[in-house]
Amino acid sequence: MIPRPTYQRDAATAAIVHFGVGGFHRAHQATYLDTLLSVDPAAGDWGIVGVGLRPADAAMRDALLPQDCLYTLTLKHPDGAVATGVLGAIFGYLYAPDDPEAVIERLADPRTRIVSLTITEGGYNIVAATGEFDAGDPDVVSDLVPGAVPRTVFGYLTEALRRRRDRGLPAFTVMSCDNIEGNGDVARRTVGAFARLVDPELADWIETNVRFPNSMIDRITPATPPELRSEVLARTGIDDRWPVVAEPFTQWVLEDSFSHGRPALETVGVQVVPDVRPYELMKLRLLNAGHQALGHFARLLGYTYVHDAAADPDIRELLRRYMLDEAGPTLDSLPGVDVDDYVATLLERFSNPAIADTVARLCLDASDRIPKFLLPVIASRADEGAAAPLAAAVVAAWTRCAEGVADDGVPLELSDRRAPELIDRARRSRADRLAFVADPDLFGDLAEHPEFTEPYLAALDGLRERGTRAVLAELIR
Repeated sequence: MIPRPTYQRDAATAAIVHFGVGGFHRAHQATYLDTLLSVDPAAGDWGIVGVGLRPADAAMRDALLPQDCLYTLTLKHPDGAVATGVLGAIFGYLYAPDDPEAVIERLADPRTRIVSLTITEGGYNIVAATGEFDAGDPDVVSDLVPGAVPRTVFGYLTEALRRRRDRGLPAFTVMSCDNIEGNGDVARRTVGAFARLVDPELADWIETNVRFPNSMIDRITPATPPELRSEVLARTGIDDRWPVVAEPFTQWVLEDSFSHGRPALETVGVQVVPDVRPYELMKLRLLNAGHQALGHFARLLGYTYVHDAAADPDIRELLRRYMLDEAGPTLDSLPGVDVDDYVATLLERFSNPAIADTVARLCLDASDRIPKFLLPVIASRADEGAAAPLAAAVVAAWTRCAEGVADDGVPLELSDRRAPELIDRARRSRADRLAFVADPDLFGDLAEHPEFTEPYLAALDGLRERGTRAVLAELIR
């Protein structure tokens, strides 16, 4: 018998609006709320209404609405065990280009108490090196025109908060669930910066009334493989237009800071804490940066799947040493957490063949991920006068990948919003050796620090002259 929701689902009562309904949201935040709604009859208004902003989100609309926003989540265990259930915490879905006013009014509705976000690292429109809001972005410029139909999440949030203020309604909480260090703080800065450009008095009201809790989220959720739909249908008899697959492990650490109430998430396994920072540093600098370390070396060696690359003895040892020797010393104290055990668990999770996560997914939008996950480790070590040669070598592997060819000559496609610029800088770095890392928007002033540039250039020269396998052997000897 396939588990299905037994609770009442009514989009009109949902207290959460979520921007960015993708695989991760449906495998993570929505699963916790599905469990809460299943076990606590008093939690019935903590359902979700999803919102899509981008043209690509029309596909999610077309998948979810015909099946009443129900979907399947399949968990695949390392031992081959498989479990599929039907989740129902998403009560409704709005595609903003269809009716922007409906989205704004849903946000402004007094029933909405939390607005959550998984809009990816790049969705916050910040300059990576400075953390400042990019007011020159074309969509932001468009949203700043009085009376404009919003294109950005900032436009929607700011207009909805203006209406709530003018109507005497409490502010909602903005809850980021993205893989960014201090994600709530980032959301506060970017929403506040946009609102100040629109109306300084409204920005002051937002600063006083809106809470932006930090959070740490963790569950490996690969892109839905093409065969999953038929696999779920064969095993369960359910034809899900867009099923989700994930690993069994899941974690959510959430700061207890809300403007207008919250669900009792601590009753379903969420760690609700006063300070998320130590947890998020550990996860971002070990798991997320570890993904980057694995991904770029694995691409050069021709691996397709993460579990195969994680089983490569050289890559595995590089990961272990990076996590323990370079990232580990930059972490905050976390009583009760054994970093050695955490690293061992990560290596086991990366090696799960049932997930079939792809190396290409890990390397997607590296210009958003590496500056947030890996470069802080290098910068922290440099501030102490210490090098991070393994982390620097990962940047060198990224540079080599941006040149567009693996060690065996197979072309590599760079899937990144900055792809043309990165490819150009990588190719110019053959003559101008620091061209790739001289971009202050991505690297700040790291190109001026020999603690970074010396091991970076040594690794890059080695990758070009001797190949990836030889450089890995040198790094871990």
